[in-house]
Amino acid sequence: MGESPAKAPVLDDVSKAIIEQLQQDGRRSYGSIGKAVGLSEAAVRQRVQRLLDSGVMQIVAVTDPLQVGFPREAMLGITVSGDIEKVAQELESLAEVNYLVICAGGFDILAEVLAEDDDHLLEVINAKIRSIPGVLRAEAFVYLTLRKQIYTWGTR
Repeated sequence: MGESPAKAPVLDDVSKAIIEQLQQDGRRSYGSIGKAVGLSEAAVRQRVQRLLDSGVMQIVAVTDPLQVGFPREAMLGITVSGDIEKVAQELESLAEVNYLVICAGGFDILAEVLAEDDDHLLEVINAKIRSIPGVLRAEAFVYLTLRKQIYTWGTR
């Protein structure tokens, strides 16, 4: 990621329907997708490969952080002095950061962090993030409960 993408490819209705099928079940067979969208298995395979190669989509396994040992999640609003890109590069290298955006508004960077417990979260914020040159402030918004998380956007 990191860089702004070039002009995104235009998706036709069939490609959008294929993406929607895979968003419902990333393990769905090309044959069953083909039946749903009106293409042969081979045609679906080719379209999926083009979508993957172009970076329009990825097929990944999504885990529940609670189930894999990360019960503490927080969004950090980070204020930077100087070069935001340099700070973002440092943040990208941290294993605990799973989502990172440079943004406009009250913060320069938003970083989602997964931690094993409150002590681990404190270590990440205090020892790893606040020690990065250029970080002026890191405000934590600790998640109490997750109410909604979807992966079906982008095809309507």
